[in-house]
Amino acid sequence: MCGGWIRRFDVFPLVMPVVVLALFVLSACNRDASVPGAYREYAYVTNGKSNSVTIIDVMAMRALKTLPVGKQPTGVAANPRRNEVYVVNSESDNVSFIDAERNVVVSTVGVHHAPYFISVSADGSRGYVANSGSANVSVIDLGARKVIANVRVGNAPGLARVSPDGSTVVTSNRADNTVSLIDTARLQVRATVNVCKQPEDIVILPDSSKAFVSCSGSGQVAVVDLKSDKLLALLDVGQIPVHLALKPDGGELFVCNLGSQTVSVIETATNEVSASYLMGQRPVRALVSADNSRLYVSNFGSNSISIFSIDDGKMITTVRVGSNPDGLAASANQLMLFALDSGSGDVAVVRTSERTYKQGMRDQIVSPAALYTTIPTGGQPSNIVVKAFLENAR
Repeated sequence: MCGGWIRRFDVFPLVMPVVVLALFVLSACNRDASVPGAYREYAYVTNGKSNSVTIIDVMAMRALKTLPVGKQPTGVAANPRRNEVYVVNSESDNVSFIDAERNVVVSTVGVHHAPYFISVSADGSRGYVANSGSANVSVIDLGARKVIANVRVGNAPGLARVSPDGSTVVTSNRADNTVSLIDTARLQVRATVNVCKQPEDIVILPDSSKAFVSCSGSGQVAVVDLKSDKLLALLDVGQIPVHLALKPDGGELFVCNLGSQTVSVIETATNEVSASYLMGQRPVRALVSADNSRLYVSNFGSNSISIFSIDDGKMITTVRVGSNPDGLAASANQLMLFALDSGSGDVAVVRTSERTYKQGMRDQIVSPAALYTTIPTGGQPSNIVVKAFLENAR
């Protein structure tokens, strides 16, 4: 039986017609009948106050297990080539390696002081961890499960992001108002670029040509050319820009302005701010759908998720969730959105839209966007990643 169905059934009258009930059960199932039996899809949620990771079986839509890791786990990332997931433990200064097939911790690798996030190269060979308390970046050989270098950067680096081509790592140095550009072949800083106040989030275009960096202290986004290693532009956005979400096609960038209750839109080809849209209170994270058509925004202050049509420039709907929603992720088929309710300690599962998909020989209709269910986690969930794979296909 599909996870979450019993909870939703509780609100229906017992006299529900059999035909309607059967259709409801089919629509609740997230597994397509054509999906191979070896297919697995899990969501990994870091629980900062519980020193654990909640693992959700996406196909059954239920919590599978809670896995102890290090102290105050924050960032989490999946390896695109191996069935592994990596969890950064900020208070124990290490990274937990999770075998996604068995969902157990198989290794713990020490880094330096106060790490928060990990960025994994597209070939799955390396992980890059910015150590905010040590002013360096630890480079991890993920296959060998060991640190191969610690590269000195600026002060209080919050994030290290590797480019899609694997040639450059960009770090945001919050205390220096700079970004460091690391040459991954030599494992040395090749340039340090002055940007704006308190740089935080980073996105890099799919062609690895430019990096965009949000600066929460000055209400700006810096644009850095990764070919010339020069600052191209400083773009004024809203107050306290904290998160950047890039369309998969790379054409537009969305900026969550925590202090302005808005999302700014940047045209990445021209380095221009083209629009600003009102969201809920304190928009903190955003995610663009795989087809580039929709923007999902978690509104930390109004306990809601905004669903926005990018093509139309209009709000589609707002879905109420739990307390203080933060991190976002989508299921592989894009039918479900996961929003981490950091205040209430759960994951809100939102049906993203009305869509048609195959269930055996018939087309099944998923209802318009709405809260589907909630799944309990540990204390203060903050980050989430979804890993989909075929078992034993390493």
